[in-house]
Amino acid sequence: MSNFFSSSAKKAEKTELTLEPVGRRLFLRMAGAAAVTSSLLVAGCSKDPLTGEATTVGGARLAASVDLGSGDVGILNYAYALEQLEAAFYDMVVKNPYNGMSSDEMKILKSIRDHEVAHREFFKAALGGAAIPGLEVDFSSVRFNDRISVLTTARAFEDLGVGAYNGAGKYIMTPEYLVLAGKIVSVEARHASVIRYMLDMNTGHFAGTDVVDGNGLDRAYEPNYVLPIAQKYVKTTITANSLITT
Repeated sequence: MSNFFSSSAKKAEKTELTLEPVGRRLFLRMAGAAAVTSSLLVAGCSKDPLTGEATTVGGARLAASVDLGSGDVGILNYAYALEQLEAAFYDMVVKNPYNGMSSDEMKILKSIRDHEVAHREFFKAALGGAAIPGLEVDFSSVRFNDRISVLTTARAFEDLGVGAYNGAGKYIMTPEYLVLAGKIVSVEARHASVIRYMLDMNTGHFAGTDVVDGNGLDRAYEPNYVLPIAQKYVKTTITANSLITT
């Protein structure tokens, strides 16, 4: 088992070494698109006629209580909100290691933290002026000194994230965003896998019937299923009033 973690940690380190240039290329490509989008959004900022709150063209409110907006902006803000939550969680885990955390486990969790931070910053840059504000998180229900509490919460976040990306894919209109979402969800699935393995080392389970259906496909969750679950860990009220869903 230690060989598995050593191997995983080495692969994770290797991934970190190669992630930066790939991330930079994607960032520059997305930033170029975002720059055009942002200029349009800045020009189109207005106030909600009912609340008087500042809004963007996509409808994302610039206030403590946030609405995700509509169209691709809404979906990207949806992903941005979930990545904010995951990045904040793993940052807490790394800064407050649970009792008995091994060096191999720390390497894996640090690697996951770095991925989630990269995802968060990626969406923030792509959204530009249409991005929702930083969310205030609430992890008071998590016992960060307890391994099982941390890893079961991590498993819940990763499974929810994978299902959220799978469920949101059909609403993305811009092909480049869809390709990007596909790349991110594959990384999130790897996170889910290794967390499950850490929780159940003796069986080698990396997935389960709770997340993979009879056809071998990951489950897909609608935003109206995902957001109430995520909201339990976020103080900022998140709404998706303009998000088109089925």
